[in-house]
Amino acid sequence: MQNVSSTVEHILTELRKVIVGQDEVIEQVLVALLAEGHALIEGVPGTAKTLLVKTLARIVGADFGRIQFTPDLMPSDITGTNVFNVATSSFSLRRGAIFTDILLADEINRTPPKTQAALLEAMEERQVTIDGELHPLSPLFTVLATENPIEYEGTYPLPEAQLDRFLLKVIIGYPSAADEAQVVANWDRGFNARRLDQIDIRPLSDADAIPQCRAEVRRTRMETGVQNYLVQVVRRTREHPSIAYGASPRASVALLLCGKALAAMRGREFATPDDVRDITRPVLRHRLRLRAEAELDGATADSVITDILNTVEVPR
Repeated sequence: MQNVSSTVEHILTELRKVIVGQDEVIEQVLVALLAEGHALIEGVPGTAKTLLVKTLARIVGADFGRIQFTPDLMPSDITGTNVFNVATSSFSLRRGAIFTDILLADEINRTPPKTQAALLEAMEERQVTIDGELHPLSPLFTVLATENPIEYEGTYPLPEAQLDRFLLKVIIGYPSAADEAQVVANWDRGFNARRLDQIDIRPLSDADAIPQCRAEVRRTRMETGVQNYLVQVVRRTREHPSIAYGASPRASVALLLCGKALAAMRGREFATPDDVRDITRPVLRHRLRLRAEAELDGATADSVITDILNTVEVPR
């Protein structure tokens, strides 16, 4: 798994030139990319969510598309539409922004459910249907969506069915005082996030690096004991008194895939219980619905998941 770990180290090194103090967030986004899934990135404005995705696409040499979600956005604005050509008396496809490798769905909760749903088929099947015709998407196709957790007026919360399509929900918080001081110092020395082309960022030398890493992740082993452990963690979410409904078997599969990806990123050919524990919160936090009384008592998805992890016996 040295190819995966060396590739990840290169990406981390280059991202740190732009993103300060968010190594855990970067690691989780890379897990989604290597596990062939999608990630929902939640954080207040100004915490470098968009910058992270743009820089990552540049480093891995991927085509990049961005959709700024607004209340008037239509499904065809995402997928594209057939346009009649008068000169040839025929229809031709005008492709939408979804035909790319890495798609930034910016502020996805600002658009109505009908438009949000236009992403469902693409995220699950890596294809879109336009006027009854199937169009395959890039094998690298990955949705990295952002949302603002503090401003709900004029927003449309993602339905559970769409939330479950995201492999991970990544929380990006405020930087530490030292990291924020470093951000300010970088800008004082001439850094400008709007001019990424002027920053010395080295893309991956191998254009097939990500597909090769994904293949190595698929070959990573997870022993039966570790598999049973993650199943018990997920099943415990259906029994916990603070949870109205727990995670589905899709969450168990997601935990398997993410645990294997994290193990490969750490240079191992097998996943351990620690790999599973370290990635459980981002895998499960958006798949749980807490009871109202538990929320009133101050419980959060992460605190409940932590409680579950502390009660499920870890295999040795």
